[in-house]
Amino acid sequence: MIRLLTLSLLVILLTNCQSKRERQDEGITGKTSLYIIGDSTVKHGRGDGASGRWGWGDPIQQYFDTAKINIENHALGGTSSRSFRSKGLWDEVLRKLQPGDYVLMQFGHNDAGPINDTIRARGTFKGIGEETEEIDNMLTGEHEIVHSYGWYIRQYINEAKAKGAHPVVIAPIPRNVWKDGKVGRNDESYGKWAKEIAELEEVPFIDLNAKMADVLDSLGETKVTGTYFWDWDHTHTTAKGALLSASKVVEGLKELDDCWLKDYLLDNPLINFPVKKKVFIIGDSTVAKGQDPIVGWGVELPQFFDTSRVEIINKARGGRSSRSYRYEGLWDEVLAQLGKGDFLLMQFGHNDGGKIDEPKYRGSLPGMGEETQEAHRDSAGIEVVHTYGWYMKKYISEAKAKGATPIVISMIPRNIWKDGKVERATGSYGSWAAEAAQAEDAFFINLNEEVAEEYEAMGPDIVKKFFPKDHTHTNDAGAKLNALTLAKEIKDMRECPLSGYVEIPKN
Repeated sequence: MIRLLTLSLLVILLTNCQSKRERQDEGITGKTSLYIIGDSTVKHGRGDGASGRWGWGDPIQQYFDTAKINIENHALGGTSSRSFRSKGLWDEVLRKLQPGDYVLMQFGHNDAGPINDTIRARGTFKGIGEETEEIDNMLTGEHEIVHSYGWYIRQYINEAKAKGAHPVVIAPIPRNVWKDGKVGRNDESYGKWAKEIAELEEVPFIDLNAKMADVLDSLGETKVTGTYFWDWDHTHTTAKGALLSASKVVEGLKELDDCWLKDYLLDNPLINFPVKKKVFIIGDSTVAKGQDPIVGWGVELPQFFDTSRVEIINKARGGRSSRSYRYEGLWDEVLAQLGKGDFLLMQFGHNDGGKIDEPKYRGSLPGMGEETQEAHRDSAGIEVVHTYGWYMKKYISEAKAKGATPIVISMIPRNIWKDGKVERATGSYGSWAAEAAQAEDAFFINLNEEVAEEYEAMGPDIVKKFFPKDHTHTNDAGAKLNALTLAKEIKDMRECPLSGYVEIPKN
């Protein structure tokens, strides 16, 4: 008996070693991977919570020990069990699958659509049968054989198994549709068919629909709507709804006797979802919080962002230039906090024209060059002063090195007019800011020009009300106009990830 057990253990160890060796030969790490496929209830949009909607495939990652398992959420909004395959999305996952990996799959929300039309063409036959229909797809122009929902789920299962991976089938989450005090379930449709296919193919199944519906029923429609689902969308969950869904998937994994994916779950996960992106702002008094009635645009900016997903941190300081902000260590404090995926908004220029070697010591050399000048700072010794462009490029490059996205902003215009036009910073700090951004491949917003155009449309009599003390510093109304103008520019900058976090209130 002892010899038999020893032999069995040896076989297991050799098998495991062989699997790892094969993965290494193919240039693949020994780390197990979990792939998640599905629709927008699993991953909404880019998975960044745009419009406040989230899928469960994003928060579920926080329940796992990611030091031991790699997790990739490949779900895509609008897809069905059929179109996820026909779009080539499954091929991408299948190419990556290695023995011992896992696949969580949840489809159904979009399978009831038309089989052939010019809009989505994503529908499947109901059930798990073998019926088919040959079509010339009106959307793609491709000849296609359409199958049942169950047929497609079966293909995912069998193809994952053929790669040595472990598929887990999940019933689609319920919609926030109520009748007689109960939320609707899909135990006679896609939830049922998902379960039947899982049983036929002998793979694990999680009835997420029932698990989540039980919780929703216990809460009641009033507490669910607006908290777990938005009142204007009965399909997609809020962050709290996505967390509930994810927790129920995890609960289901723990209940499975034949699925070792649960071994990668953390015993006491610290859930922080959604993880807010940080938006740091650096600049001078036209950006910072000043003494009443002086207000910088950085104070007013948060009202134009979805602050459930981003945190606006205004680190601007009055009286600073691109040079002195760095010399005084203010930048070091920001840089220490900057992380991957964060954003940095920077606006300097108003104080850079000051004296280089006299108290305040904030003037920078004009232009973009590499020239320097020594400044004797009383008891502090000698400071090597650089150009405005040099300082701006340093901020950009150091932010990018931390994985943050820098956005350079030209300084807001002063309330100085000539011949009915607002004085611009063209040819000086506005142009140099743009050149610095271009040189370092950073985003640039010409706020100087955009705000100047707003002022000119209003006229000097209205604009002067924004400047209570001088021609440089705004009050709250002026700061709000500047912040709104900036937010609109960020919103229109579609290639910038920060664009998706802007929310302009509808008047």
